Amino acid sequence: MNKQTDISLATLHAPTRHDSGPKHVTGTAEYIDDMVEPVGTMHAYLGLSTKPHAEIISIDLDAVRAAPGVIGVLTAEDIPGENDVSPSHKHDEPIFAEGRVQFWGQPMFAVIAETRDAARRAAHLVKVEYHDLPHIPDVRAAQAAGGKLVTEPLKLERGDVETGLAAAPRRAKGAITIGGQDHFYLEGQIAFAVPGEDEDVTVYSSTQHPSEVQLMVAQVLAIRHNAVTVTVRRMGGGFGGKETQGNLFAAVAALAAKKWNRACKIRPDRDDDMSATGKRHDFVVDYDVGYDDTGKILAVDAVYGTRGGFSSDLTGPVSDRALFHCDNAYWYPAVRARSEPLYTNTVSNTAFRGFGGPQGMIAAERWVEDIAYALGKDPLDIRKANFYGTDTDNVTPYHQTVEDNIVHRVVEELEASSDYQARRQAVLDFNRSNNVLKKGIALTPVKFGISFTATWYNQAGALVHVYKDGSIHLSHGGTEMGQGLYIKVAQVVADAFGVNLDSIKIMATSTGKVPNTSATAASSGSDLNGMAAYNACAQIKARLTVHAAQLYQCDEAAVEWVEGGIKAGDTFVTFAELAASAYLNRVQLSAAGFYKTPKIHWDRATGRGHPFYYFAYGASVSEVTVDTLTGEYVVDRVDILHDVGKSLNPAVDIGQIEGGFIQGMGWLTTEELVWDDKGQLRTHAPSTYKIPLASDVPPIFNVQLAEWSENREPTIGRSKAVGEPPFMLAMSVVEALGMAVASVGDYKLAPQLDTPVTPERVLMGVERMKRARGS
Repeated sequence: MNKQTDISLATLHAPTRHDSGPKHVTGTAEYIDDMVEPVGTMHAYLGLSTKPHAEIISIDLDAVRAAPGVIGVLTAEDIPGENDVSPSHKHDEPIFAEGRVQFWGQPMFAVIAETRDAARRAAHLVKVEYHDLPHIPDVRAAQAAGGKLVTEPLKLERGDVETGLAAAPRRAKGAITIGGQDHFYLEGQIAFAVPGEDEDVTVYSSTQHPSEVQLMVAQVLAIRHNAVTVTVRRMGGGFGGKETQGNLFAAVAALAAKKWNRACKIRPDRDDDMSATGKRHDFVVDYDVGYDDTGKILAVDAVYGTRGGFSSDLTGPVSDRALFHCDNAYWYPAVRARSEPLYTNTVSNTAFRGFGGPQGMIAAERWVEDIAYALGKDPLDIRKANFYGTDTDNVTPYHQTVEDNIVHRVVEELEASSDYQARRQAVLDFNRSNNVLKKGIALTPVKFGISFTATWYNQAGALVHVYKDGSIHLSHGGTEMGQGLYIKVAQVVADAFGVNLDSIKIMATSTGKVPNTSATAASSGSDLNGMAAYNACAQIKARLTVHAAQLYQCDEAAVEWVEGGIKAGDTFVTFAELAASAYLNRVQLSAAGFYKTPKIHWDRATGRGHPFYYFAYGASVSEVTVDTLTGEYVVDRVDILHDVGKSLNPAVDIGQIEGGFIQGMGWLTTEELVWDDKGQLRTHAPSTYKIPLASDVPPIFNVQLAEWSENREPTIGRSKAVGEPPFMLAMSVVEALGMAVASVGDYKLAPQLDTPVTPERVLMGVERMKRARGS
């Protein structure tokens, strides 16, 4: 990788540092909790339920109201509008529970006090009388109880599944349990509301979806959207956890601010944040796969049971996307995939990096693994035998033709560059001569569809101002959560105008600048906002071109945009000079840009369409060592080759790939969510929930971009999305651990490890192999 370019000189496709990087390191980056609070700022804290499912017989708030520093208490009765912050049409997610609670940790009221400490202490003084109701904790319990659905299911089907299964010489039947994951953002949920005159309120929210927060606050306060301004400068991590989960906190802060006409801030403790906010959906996938003696898959029939939680939230689209990725990179001649989004008495699960895609993919890798061990083959051979074709065998379960398939080349290049075959043989040799320590190695592919499957979200706006001195103001609808979106869009603008990045002022995202924005999610932030900003620049450049031709008396075709300004015939004019002369000649130097993704369409009722604009590809090789006496293991080496098209910023993209892989590895190995039999989440703090540490990063970690790749679609700079696809590269760790476990049974039995593959699960897998071997 080339040395990073100085930020003031960077252009598009250059490896440029993050615009806030030095501020992150020095602690000068301003987050919401760093903002100077106006005199009289109030603080809110939530009162949470201590039952997973119960009728509320009575709530005694007298002690809460009488506590030192308490200004008042908010309940459902204090809401002038609708008591709901659900992102779905079901309107099934109340701010404050009324009549009954449906999960342990559900908000019932909010305390408003002079200090945060006073509000937090007072919230625990409530006295609640409950009448317990039966609670449903997980997927299997929900299925046993009749399978109440939290939202509408989806079915994808192509080909004759029954005939394919009946004719298949071999069958792989089973189930895989796939664990959830907490977002564990460094900056927790937080909102800060400042009341204005009339109905106005300004909300500073740590959210990936400012326009949805605007909608929710307006809905709760019973006012129009134009009275609510939501501002987001940066988030300390999001990962999907701030796509819908910030709605409640913003609504509570705004309610209090308008009721008492004072600024109000709410920031929960990490324990309460983890208990009261949604997580990655855990799945149980039941499958029946037919295949032949060569390992070629003939038919797939699978049901994807999903722990939805108590309300719909984003469970519908998440479970849909799991089905969209039930194929990963593999072609199924016949396939039927059905979602089962189930009601449970847990917090409603929500968006998380990959948005269901990882769960769909890991299930596909499970049956590939089953086939490989049944046939005594390297799983990589089974993967290759089932890859999508480039001219035929390239229609997905949702009837979209895969037109940009490069998975063969990506896998072949990584197989060679990682020396996979020789290393696999070395692993086999090692395992033959070692009884306690066992090694494993695996190479897994990724094919990930890019676009929101809710087609209307595939739009973006931007606002670009050019001032008289040539400086540029940039606003767009995307939000910055550390992923480098702001710097990428700024590079687009700098490249468009031929100026240095230090000419561009990156502004906070604001609903007052760009309306009706989509969430920064689905890996589409750069695709959408980069193109919207480019459109705004193109409008201004067109006006400036006409102006320059008139001013310097040449044809418009003779005006050439070059680095630093323009050439009008033989005359070079700096961008600043051009802007100044344009102002004097009354040329508009501002533009609102817009972009909508072309070619996409989706009919959910029929399960057919072209929901994805393109696919991003990648592959990874992981090598592990397992201690079969304890189940403990280390990841020794990881090699990655990933496709980001023509990278807008290789430095940022490499960082996204590295971070995505490690976060994916955490989901699949150490991050375990545990609820007790009373329905309380027990893994609700860093002391009980284990994210990967710096020491968990593989000592050998080789990450390369597929630099030859260029998006065949006209995306911004011919780049591809990079936010979510790298997350799924971590599947190779699970497959490598599986090989190490299977070696104990001489590779005759599929390891079938559920996730997360904790040391305990590895040890149980080892013992299963020993029993099967008869030792």
